[in-house]
Amino acid sequence: MNFATWSIRNPTPVILLFVLLAVAGAVGFARLPIQNLPDIELPTVNVVLAQPGVAPAQLETAVARPVEDALAGVVGLRHLRSQVTNGVVHISAEFEIGRPLSEALDDVKAALDRTRAVLPDDVLLPAVSADVVGSSPILTYAVESATLDEEQLSWFVDNVLAKALRAVPGVGQVERLGGVQREVRVELDPVRLVALGVTTTDVSRALGAVQMESSAGGVRLGGGEQAIRTLATVATATELAAVALPLGDGRWVRLDQVASVIDGHRDRDQAALLDGTPVVGVHVYRTRGSNEVATATEVACALEALQQVHRGLVVTPVANRVDHTREQYRGSMQMLLEGALLAILVVWWFLRDWRATAVAAMALPLSILPTFALMPWLGFSLNTLTLLALAVVAGILVDDAIVEIENIETHRRRGKSIEQATADAVSEIALAVMATTLTLVVVFLPTALMPGIAGLLFAQFGWTTVIAVLASLLVARLLTPLLAVHWLRPSPAQMHREGRVMRRYLAAVNWAMTHRRMTLGAALAFLAGSFALLPLLPTGFMPAADQGHVQVGVELPPGVALADSLHAAERVRRALQGVPGVEQVFARVGEPGDGDGGASPDVRRALLTLTLGPRAARTSQQDIESEVRQRLAALPGMRFSVGGGNLGSAMTLILASDDARLLRSTAQTLKQQMRGIPGLANVSSTASLEQPELTVRPDPNRAAERGVTTAAIAETARIALGGDVDTDLPRLNLDTRQVLIRVQAAASVRTDLDAIGRLRVPGRDGAVPLHSIATLGMESGPSQIDRYDRQRFVTMSAGLAGIPLGDAEAAVAALPISQAMPDGVRPIEAGDSELAGELAGGFLVAIGAGLFCMFCILVLLFKDAFQPLTILSAVPLSLGGALLALLATGNALDVPAMIGLVMLMGIVTKNSILLVDHAVQAMHQHGMERGAALVEACSHRARPIVMTSLAMVAGMLPIAAGLGADASFRQPLAITVIGGLATSTVLSLLVVPVLFTCIDDLRILLRGGRVNMRLVR
Repeated sequence: MNFATWSIRNPTPVILLFVLLAVAGAVGFARLPIQNLPDIELPTVNVVLAQPGVAPAQLETAVARPVEDALAGVVGLRHLRSQVTNGVVHISAEFEIGRPLSEALDDVKAALDRTRAVLPDDVLLPAVSADVVGSSPILTYAVESATLDEEQLSWFVDNVLAKALRAVPGVGQVERLGGVQREVRVELDPVRLVALGVTTTDVSRALGAVQMESSAGGVRLGGGEQAIRTLATVATATELAAVALPLGDGRWVRLDQVASVIDGHRDRDQAALLDGTPVVGVHVYRTRGSNEVATATEVACALEALQQVHRGLVVTPVANRVDHTREQYRGSMQMLLEGALLAILVVWWFLRDWRATAVAAMALPLSILPTFALMPWLGFSLNTLTLLALAVVAGILVDDAIVEIENIETHRRRGKSIEQATADAVSEIALAVMATTLTLVVVFLPTALMPGIAGLLFAQFGWTTVIAVLASLLVARLLTPLLAVHWLRPSPAQMHREGRVMRRYLAAVNWAMTHRRMTLGAALAFLAGSFALLPLLPTGFMPAADQGHVQVGVELPPGVALADSLHAAERVRRALQGVPGVEQVFARVGEPGDGDGGASPDVRRALLTLTLGPRAARTSQQDIESEVRQRLAALPGMRFSVGGGNLGSAMTLILASDDARLLRSTAQTLKQQMRGIPGLANVSSTASLEQPELTVRPDPNRAAERGVTTAAIAETARIALGGDVDTDLPRLNLDTRQVLIRVQAAASVRTDLDAIGRLRVPGRDGAVPLHSIATLGMESGPSQIDRYDRQRFVTMSAGLAGIPLGDAEAAVAALPISQAMPDGVRPIEAGDSELAGELAGGFLVAIGAGLFCMFCILVLLFKDAFQPLTILSAVPLSLGGALLALLATGNALDVPAMIGLVMLMGIVTKNSILLVDHAVQAMHQHGMERGAALVEACSHRARPIVMTSLAMVAGMLPIAAGLGADASFRQPLAITVIGGLATSTVLSLLVVPVLFTCIDDLRILLRGGRVNMRLVR
């Protein structure tokens, strides 16, 4: 009694098992979060070091390099990326996959502690952190109010709106865009300072010493314990103006005698505009593992509640990544249902028995529900990849049930009772069903176990497929025989007659086996033609997706003011007016240099988000991006980047070198040559970006003569021109917040080089003018320094306008400068190029590992090392159809297509297993001659092979058609599988029997036997 016949005799535990699995699956489905892509937790630690007022070139030498050298010795470090801007160093330490993030964080902190002694004294304490939220915002809003001014609205967003959103489950961070920060400005009058003999440093230090609160511990008074606090603060700018400041020589002055005290806001470094109107923007980030759709729904409810309470508040959505996620989820579920229905219709078309069709159809939900039950335990979500896995295996999940039901039907037509027919059929097909399922498992298992980022990205896809396929085996072995016994009706014995199509097919099989050389020659020619198609196919990374919004990055030359960037953003917006499909434009001016919010705002950068209309009412996003690029080409003096922020939408290349001058010239040459490549848009580099710098060069002799130190000069310049460091500034303590008090020179002084030279610097015998002991001038220096693995690097970037990533990389590699790269300059793949290379390598390893594991499984099951070679012969026969389908539909050989090729390995092997298994049984158990056994195998197994293939094709058709939701990622996969399955099914039905005889002859020869040469033609 085997496993399947046991279920027939013991129906109660089988029914209870699947009821429990179905209930667990329904509960698990309700618990699964909905996301766009799986959370990729890279072990990365971010370090931020600040030395206010220091230029990038000085920071690189004094701060960045010592810290990088210390971090280089940390165990498991993979890459170091540094970005040095004015006063700030951002270092990103990327560790090997699998390194515990907590350990990496501790090691980085320890390395920084060891380095602290060699860093400048005025470097602030480093901030060390690991990302705990998504790298991109899922929601962006524009906030306006008819009753609040800009400062009040900014504080409302920070204090009320942000708190309300952070209370929403799943929200990890809320970031304000634009707006202003309230600040009390103490603008010093240089004439009054000179008259009183006071310097800017004197006022700043005195105010900091007066305006403060201090704790003095505790004291026991009256038998009780009381805390002691010294309170010397004021609450308003008016009170602050009347504060008396003690000077070092025993004198004192009122603050309003030397300065104007203004309760205003700090200098702007960012702004937000919605269709040209100033607003305050809000980015909402989710926590890892949260449900994007549920989070977005709760955020919308929270904002609606705020608008009900605060009349006049208007919150406008400007970018919503969740809509795309929600659309993908609904589209995937719809395609899953449509594919399952089409597969079931194929089964009915062949069997013409609704009872048998219902038995086969039960396999689909009962295979998917156990998958839903396990996914929450594994930390999976309903994302693009897991839903894709379920959608593409819809046809596979009914295959085992189809094979068993078709075999039961065959035995039932021989006049057997339904119990006997079921028992005989499932026992006969047991090995084939086990082999087909296990081959699929070992094909997808290497995909789930790929190393690196590829493994993180596709682990959920691979494991979801493996679980669903194993569940389908459980259904086929336990439930399908049980349902067949109780649902199917007995049938009278029928004489088996071959139909016209079957007779022609068997005649073709006989001809192929008697003309083996011609058959094998044709198969080899087809295989050679398949490989010949490879150079014709473009290679890519990810197909272009339509997410409903387009991002336009704008970069101006260094040294521009925020007003210039605002004017440039408005020029861009006006140039894009009237672009079909664009509904509104949200502009953020003061975009961080790293593009993801990790750096401080850079006033020369802006990011415009174009919100697109419904997909059905406009052209494709790619067409809109082309129109945007054409219109922006007429705007001079700006760099642009256009795209939706999707994977595979841009090409990035890094040039690294220790020779900054050679690196800059090489990057300039490469940029010029890249601009001549058709299909590359907005080619740019980070080289040659020089910013103006105000330099103060002390005269050592005159400074020493007057007792002026370099530190005093630097402190005077820093306080007068930009104010002291935020952490050292005094504060106004209000009921709900603290307001910084910034001491600096008046605006008229900060913009006048001569007035800056007249600033007083404290010396040994009193204050002296700055110009008397130093030379002031305007020079230039790098605005930003990027470093990669302790070398300077320049990033070359270009948008892909209708050219696949692989073709773009090949075109760049063929450029003269790429062919003759100067010594000392090293090209490094980065961004999408690096990820595409890692994924391609991972898939090649997965394909190789899958083939080897399939061979091992087949050897164990068939107890033979030769016939598994026959079974695997169907794999290369699928390549030509897959590549031809991609070529005919204009798709590239990208990641979805490679997933399709991996799937094909397991799917097409099923056909060979069915043929070979039946032929081996006929030869060994029934003593049939080899040729007759093969003909009988073809006769009995052709129909289930065609049925399962058509069921798979039918399940894939809704995905291949790309109807409804954006199917840019799923479509190439379905096209690959359909094309490969079509050619493999047709060819394997003829070629596999021929290869069976050839390999069987080889086995006989190797064992010292004689081969019947009459069959060799």
